[in-house]
Amino acid sequence: MPELPEVETVRKTLETLVIGKEIKDVSIFWPKMVKKPEITEQFSDALRGQTILEMGRRGKFLIFYTEKYALVSHLRMEGKYGVYSGELPLEKHTHAIFHFTDGTELRYKDVRKFGTFHLYEKGTEFDEPPLAGLGPEPFSDTFTLRGLTEKLRKTNRKVKPALLDQKVLVGLGNIYVDEALFRARIHPERVASSLSDEEIALLHSEIVKTLAEAVEKGGSTIRSYINSQGQIGMFQLELNVYGRKNEPCKVCGTELEKIVVGGRGTHFCPNCQS
Repeated sequence: MPELPEVETVRKTLETLVIGKEIKDVSIFWPKMVKKPEITEQFSDALRGQTILEMGRRGKFLIFYTEKYALVSHLRMEGKYGVYSGELPLEKHTHAIFHFTDGTELRYKDVRKFGTFHLYEKGTEFDEPPLAGLGPEPFSDTFTLRGLTEKLRKTNRKVKPALLDQKVLVGLGNIYVDEALFRARIHPERVASSLSDEEIALLHSEIVKTLAEAVEKGGSTIRSYINSQGQIGMFQLELNVYGRKNEPCKVCGTELEKIVVGGRGTHFCPNCQS
């Protein structure tokens, strides 16, 4: 699933491609993707004639802002956007098309059909799910060391599942939790409340640094992720543990291991993160 760096990369790319474009019509080929309103015709009718003014992001969610609406889009496992000439034939797994008045189209493709769309009147998008109740953004002033400490101190969950909880912190997923924990030298099975103040301080710092570096590199190309212009991210070249089972640790040379923590495949160094 694309995490914060990948979604931020898509947001920045779409910003260069769709800002200022007026929506002439919307075609939905898989109605189950539209969660609000539940009637796809109402979804299409509302967006018809609207112009995309701004691209936003909250955690792993993209937000398209028009004059009246906020369209919240979740890519889930394999959702992808692309801007095309309206004359080009549709590719397989294209499930939504935003037709623009200039003859171009924003097409949404999703092999697994897990992606979702929620449409809100602008200004109300944070009042209910999926955006309501989310934790702080890693790059914002709301992601404080004190706040992270309080949340980890209150739970007896293992630290990895705790960090994957989007109410604790938004945007982190399997890849970057593994990477941040490695950098902080914390075993993923440690009970969150057992971490010392010094360990939490280092973890807080490494979460921000890891995500910032990943955004700078355009995210990680894992499995089928590419950005909305078909470009791959390059942060996978910097990964220390994720996807490197049985390879030597870049720091100490110990063979990296993969276990299951909280139902998620988890990569770590048994020496550096003992």
